[in-house]
Order: sequence, then C-alpha cells, then structure tokens
Amino acid sequence: MIISIAAIRKHLALPTTSWQICLLAIIGGCASALLVVLFTLTIEEIQQLYLIKRDNYSSLDELSRFDLPIIGALIILLIGWLTGYKYLRTGIPFVLHRLKVAHGVIPFKNTLNQFWGSAVALASGFSVGREGPAVHLGAACSSYIGSVLKLPYNSIRTLCACGIAAGIAATFNTPIAAVIFVMEVIMREYKVHIFVPVMLAAIVGSLITRSVFGTSHNFEYFHTIALGQHHYFSLVMLAIVLGILAAAFNKYLVLIIKHSVKYHIVPRLLLAAFITGTLGYLVPGAMGTGTSAIDISLTSNLQLGLLFSLLIAKLLMTMFALGLGIPGGIIGPTLGIGAIAGACAGALVIQVLPGEHLGSDFILMGMAGFMAASLNAPLAALLTVVELSGQLELVVPAMIVITIASIVSRQLCKNESIFIMQLDAQNLSYRKPPIEESLQNIGVLAVMKDNFLMLEQASNRSIIGELLNCDESQLIINKAPAQSAKINDYYWAQFDAEIADDEGEDIEHNLAKKLILHKLIPLNHQATLAEAYLALVEQRSGAVYIYHKDINDCIGLVTFEQLRIYLVAGKLL
Repeated sequence: MIISIAAIRKHLALPTTSWQICLLAIIGGCASALLVVLFTLTIEEIQQLYLIKRDNYSSLDELSRFDLPIIGALIILLIGWLTGYKYLRTGIPFVLHRLKVAHGVIPFKNTLNQFWGSAVALASGFSVGREGPAVHLGAACSSYIGSVLKLPYNSIRTLCACGIAAGIAATFNTPIAAVIFVMEVIMREYKVHIFVPVMLAAIVGSLITRSVFGTSHNFEYFHTIALGQHHYFSLVMLAIVLGILAAAFNKYLVLIIKHSVKYHIVPRLLLAAFITGTLGYLVPGAMGTGTSAIDISLTSNLQLGLLFSLLIAKLLMTMFALGLGIPGGIIGPTLGIGAIAGACAGALVIQVLPGEHLGSDFILMGMAGFMAASLNAPLAALLTVVELSGQLELVVPAMIVITIASIVSRQLCKNESIFIMQLDAQNLSYRKPPIEESLQNIGVLAVMKDNFLMLEQASNRSIIGELLNCDESQLIINKAPAQSAKINDYYWAQFDAEIADDEGEDIEHNLAKKLILHKLIPLNHQATLAEAYLALVEQRSGAVYIYHKDINDCIGLVTFEQLRIYLVAGKLL
C-alpha cells in the first residue's frame, strides 16, 4: 500500500504519536548524530596538531596558551566575514528563539558559523561547551529534513526537538538526560506525542556515538559515593553557596552581553581572546570545556589555593567568552565551575570530617547543583551527572543539593534560567500567548474543510442558487482573478441568519440581502492553527484558505468558528 506524501503531511498535522513521526525522528536523529560526531572528530583532529591529550592545555608552553585563543578568534572572525556577521548568532538561546518565531527552522549560514566557529573556539581553548553547538546542529539538521518534505510546522517543531535530543545524546552519550533536557529546557512541556519521538532520536544518537567513540562516559572514573547522613549539613551549606554563585554568574554574564552588544563583533571577540589567553597563561587548567578543570580538581590533592584560583579563572573565562560572543555552549563550563566549587567545599569539609573519596563526592555534588541553579533545570542536571558518572548512589544527596541550590538561586537571588536571561539581553523573542502556544500544536491540514464547490467569477444570483441547492456541510467558494498578486482572490459565501427578512420584499431580495462574501486570507499548507488565529482574530469572522506552494490554488478552508469552538470546548469541528 503506497501512502502519498500529502496523506503523511495531513496525518502529521495532528498532535498524535504515529509511526510516521517516529520514523522521521529516527531518520532526523541519525542525521543529526552523524553531524555532531563529525563536529566532535573535527575538534579532535585540530587539537591533535598541538595537544598531547584532548583539552589538556597544560601541555602547551605559556606563550602558546596566550597566542592560541587570539589565533582562534581571528579564524572565527574570518569565517564570520565570509558568511556574514549577522549570521553569527548561534547556540541554545538562538534555537529557542527560532522555535518560537520560525518553528525551529534554522538558517543555513548560522549553522555553518556554528559548526566551524564553535569547532575553532573549542579547539583553541575558549571556555565554552560542546552541547550548544550540538543543540544547534541537531536542530538545524532535523528541521531541514522537515522543510525539504514541506511538512506542517507543528511536526517540524517536533523534529527539531528530536534533532536536539540526538545531538546531546551523541555529544555526551547520555540519552536519558538528553530527553529530559529537551522536555524541561527546550520545549518546556511534557506531551506524549513529542516525548516518544524525542526518546527514539536520543536512542539513535547514543547508539551512533557509542559505535564511534565506545560506550564509556567522561566521568566514569568517579568512585562509589560514600556520603553519609552526617555529611548532609555540609551539603546544605554547599548548596547555598552554589545557588548564590550561580545567580552571580548569570547576572554578570548577562551584564557583559548587555554592555558589549553596542560594539562590533571584531573588538568583542579579540577582547575575549585576550582575556582567555591571559588567564590561560596564568591558569592553564581553566582553558577548554571544563573536563581539564574537573581532572585537576580530582588530582590536586585538595589544595585550596589552587582550586580557588582555578575557580575564579574559570568563571571569568566563561563569562567573557560567552558574553562577548564566542560561539559555544554553557553546560560544559557550568559543570567545570560546579566541580571546582565542589572541590573547594570538599577541601574544607575534609578537615573536619575526614573520609575516603570525599573530595570526588563533593565534586559531583557541585556539578549537579551549579548546573541546576544556573540553567533552572534540576531534573536535567541530576540525570546528566548520574549518567556521566554512572553513580546511582548520588541521587539522594544530589537531590538535596539541587533542590536547595535552585530555591536559593531562584527565590532568594531572583535568578532565572541563563538561556532566558540571554534571550532577554539579546532582545530575541521567545514567549507567545497561551492561546498561540495551544494552537501551534495543530496543523491546518488536519482540520481544514475540503468539501467545497469552487465557482469561477460567479454572479451573486448564481452563488445564491448554489447555496440553496448544496449540502449543508458543503462550502461555496467564488474564485476571482487577483488584482495584482499572483495568488487568486477567493470569497466564501454564506447566508447571515441574523439579518431579518423584509416583509414587503420577495424571497430573492431577502436572500440577496443576507448573502455574505468573506474574502479569504491565504495561508500556506505548512501553517498551524496559530497562524490562522492571528489572521482572523481582529475581524473574528470569516476564514483562511489553505494553498500549496506547488499548486498555488485553494485546497481547503479553516473558519474562525472552528478556532472558536476549539478554544472554548477543546475539540475540533
């Protein structure tokens, strides 16, 4: 049995779990994961030219550590100049913005800048993460598939979420955390019709990265958690510090974004490179995504002075790199900052409560608490650290730290998710009214009325005759040639029942008086009910007609009455 692409589009316009969306999620997840794997291999190939071990910038001499970020910034600027500086917006905030204003469709040049710009940034020692590029690349890849197939926008949004999950899973080999991150941070809703395909895409992403890089995680060298109840007071103190530190980090990062946005990208990136190079000259462990900082935290014999200097350097590097526009993610550095803060706490606690592996335990707690408080994503933070470390024993103590850190950060310090704060600072829209949020989950193809009779430039008398003779469910549309545009004008004919008959007039006169011709507003077949609502909300009557770009003719109608009944009764007419 052959199913046409038109039938698939109509089925995908409904917010339901189907084999069609699941198959597309697997295909999109596979393509996204392969692109992210290529991105990771590109970074590693560049780093092999001058590093002994990935992200180990301590092996470079002082002058090389100072020069490397400056060289990287110049290459990023060259890439930006070739593609256009206006396409330098990348990362998770940009993806959140595109999900709201363009249903997740990402411009190709932004994706090009994300791939090469972030690869250079990560290879040249900037304190940025790999997950931002993974989110961007995954979203762009999967949404491109939806755009090529001209699928309804609501299904493209779902595919975009699938690509993001596959990208994160391919980056960290953490499929569960990838799914939760997408639902908690990106989509900010839990719907089964989104959850199932996102989960499939994350599985595909994890399988692909395992086949290329193996099954191990980054932090599997952590020992079994040995925290007891007598350590819980220390964990509470650590959580309070992490909540305050995360709020300060978010505040000053956004402050840098707001003050630097008025300057051109060239001096901004060069300043970020100079700051990174200077701090890297002094504290090489602070360079890179954060894995080297975690390694140092574990092997520094808990020297408080070294850890504190590493913490300050990492905070400054990350804030200035991301705040001044270096392409990259924030999750990797937040894990590094949290690990160092946890190591500092462990160095203090071990003086009072000696214990084996206590330092590594506090490092994991710091990673979970700081990520949760900074991103306002407690569940994603918990599962990320659990999957990366492979330690299920950390769940209870980590929940204590995450809960308290999140409460302190959000309520006491009035902190928000760093992604939301970045969107506000960059004046990127990301909010929609609840009505539009609800309506954008359904494509117009799923509910349009396609039982209509098309008339060609008919007179009012002919239209009235057809209205009297047609079936009650059939619509009458009159087609008129367009005045100037290529698209024809269409008019939906109906009788206005509210107009009373004139007693002294004949039936024909009364029918002519009741006749209403609604000029139909054109809407692309990929649109959702949200676009239909916005087109009709001012007049609160009439309808939109749906057309296909290839056909350029009316294929169906969505009336305002349908939208009203759905909003009031929650069901489609």
